[in-house]
Amino acid sequence: MPLAPELADAPPPRGDAACGGAAEWLRWRLNRLRCMTPAEVLHRAARLAAAQAERAGWLGAGAEPAPDRLAPLRPWVHAAPGVDPAPYFAAADRIVAGELEVFSARISNPGAPPQWNRDPKTGTEAPPRFGKLLDYRDPRLVGDIKYLWELNRHLHLVTLAQAYALSGEPRYLATIQLHLESWFDACPRGVGPNWSSALEAAIRLINWSITWQLIGGGNSAVFSGAEGSRFRERWMRSVYQHARFVRGFLSRHSSANNHLIGEAAGLYLAALTWPCWPKLRAWRRAAKAILESEALLQNAADGVNREQAVCYQQFVLDFLLLCDVAGRANGEYFSIAYEWRIDSMLDFLASITDAGGHVPMIGDGDEGTVARFSREAGFCPYRSLLATGAVLFGSGEFKRKAAVLDDKTRWLFGARAGELFERIRAEQTQLPPERSFPEGGYYVLGCDFETPEEIRLVADAGPLGYRAIAAHGHADALAFTLSVGGMEFLIDPGTYAYHGRSPWRDYFRGTAAHNTVRVDGLDQSRAGGNFMWLEKANAGCSLWDADAERDLFEGWHDGYSRLRDPVTHRRRIALDKEAKSVVIEDRLEMKQAHDIELFFHCSENCSVNALRDGYAIAQEGRTLLLTPPRLVSATSRVYRGSTAPICGWVSRQFDRKRPAPTICWRARIAGHCVLRTRIDCDL
Repeated sequence: MPLAPELADAPPPRGDAACGGAAEWLRWRLNRLRCMTPAEVLHRAARLAAAQAERAGWLGAGAEPAPDRLAPLRPWVHAAPGVDPAPYFAAADRIVAGELEVFSARISNPGAPPQWNRDPKTGTEAPPRFGKLLDYRDPRLVGDIKYLWELNRHLHLVTLAQAYALSGEPRYLATIQLHLESWFDACPRGVGPNWSSALEAAIRLINWSITWQLIGGGNSAVFSGAEGSRFRERWMRSVYQHARFVRGFLSRHSSANNHLIGEAAGLYLAALTWPCWPKLRAWRRAAKAILESEALLQNAADGVNREQAVCYQQFVLDFLLLCDVAGRANGEYFSIAYEWRIDSMLDFLASITDAGGHVPMIGDGDEGTVARFSREAGFCPYRSLLATGAVLFGSGEFKRKAAVLDDKTRWLFGARAGELFERIRAEQTQLPPERSFPEGGYYVLGCDFETPEEIRLVADAGPLGYRAIAAHGHADALAFTLSVGGMEFLIDPGTYAYHGRSPWRDYFRGTAAHNTVRVDGLDQSRAGGNFMWLEKANAGCSLWDADAERDLFEGWHDGYSRLRDPVTHRRRIALDKEAKSVVIEDRLEMKQAHDIELFFHCSENCSVNALRDGYAIAQEGRTLLLTPPRLVSATSRVYRGSTAPICGWVSRQFDRKRPAPTICWRARIAGHCVLRTRIDCDL
């Protein structure tokens, strides 16, 4: 039975030449069914039947009603004084010339709009089939769907609209019209890959909303004359089609993760921007109710997003904050509980961000962007969220952590942004505001915060991920990251790829790609697909104690209890603040002999040199000494860019990787043992 097309997981392509062929394809289907409740199976069966009836013409949405009014625009995005226009003009001019960037792909189509149904990475042209039944997971059919969808989110239209708002140049308006008209032609309602995901339609609506506001709303110059009026009607008709599609195709059950929040956000923001139909106004109320409930369900009270992926924390925060800002601009406020949850999520981000602005790449990351507001050099989405939070909540903590007012926040608050930001006092703020996040499972050990001598260690004892499939979690129980002096030394290497590269997908989300212990070459949790875990390690913190002299964390996980001879792993991490040293004790309990590995992934900016008793890890004049456990039978080596085995890599951007040194310690051990690693941070 085909699954409804939420991007909850992607099976391997069918065919003998692809990833195990038909047997692997069937295995994925069975694994996915194992993760569903009976209610979800019935839900998907009903959705499939409805989609088939819709394709056959037995069930249809009917014609789009005419708007009952063109409401005055109450914008929540504003032309931003204080923004350097040069990078916006440069980026917009490249788009006008037909040049676009989508992850690692470059599009050059001089004088013409993109080919909207073509994957810009592989060149594969998706067929014009009924979108809800199109198997967009098959790369032979659509190529790399992530690339195709990213192009069709229309992030670049915002850049064109920003350039127009800053200059008034008509060529930017003309390119917006050219691209949208060509999109309407290439992607008629319900047809093709751009009508197969409610999340993608919702993000497109958000970018259309921002573009609409920045070009002047319904009275924009681009709508003048008979031709302009026809274009406006066509655009608004597609807005309604999108909103109706999203409302009727919301992600549910095990797929109700960040997708559902994004879908509700798109529906809500579209209804605020175009409150021109009674149904859309009713859908706004439904969308707001979903946002209110899912903000609390998907994010723990301590501020950790339950997908256990920092990139998705940023993604979800963006949806929630944009809706909050837009609602306030339209005299509509969210509940105190909703705003408190946003505040807690920002607190967590502030706490795990080091003095240099680095955020650990915990869990999946795909550069997910709701809207590309900023073109400034060195833009950091995490610090930007903190700056927006500082303005929204008047928080000195967030202001100090953000450091500067970024362009995105300027676009959201317009002329008021600078004044509001400057008014906030941050001098007396002591960061981090919180260092233990027991529900999310993260603990921040450290000292001398926000100074050149800062030590910040983030330990992970959280769950694998959210709901039955834990789609974006990594097998990283009891892993940690370590930065010293605002520089990353021991890191989480990131994600790299989602689809089509199974060994790389398996590596980057596997236990070997994290600073923890691996047993018998197995991951702590057992995967059933690219976005699906069948057996999940449970983890927890058994002790957390922090005072002026020492921080102490103890945690456990049961991921290897599934082995024929079960292995229990407990980890104790102690930071001596005066000695500036970290001691890690890994207690392993087992009866028979097992192959044990310890991994220490270093930043690509580090050099690693072997010493008699350990390794010197150096970066920009600072050196750490790592002394691994001392066992006669143990061996250790440094990998850098290895493919056999895959080890020694970091991925800072989606679909891009580069070599980075990884220290791997190995031994075969039987019975109970304690492995002691020491890291001296002040050499």
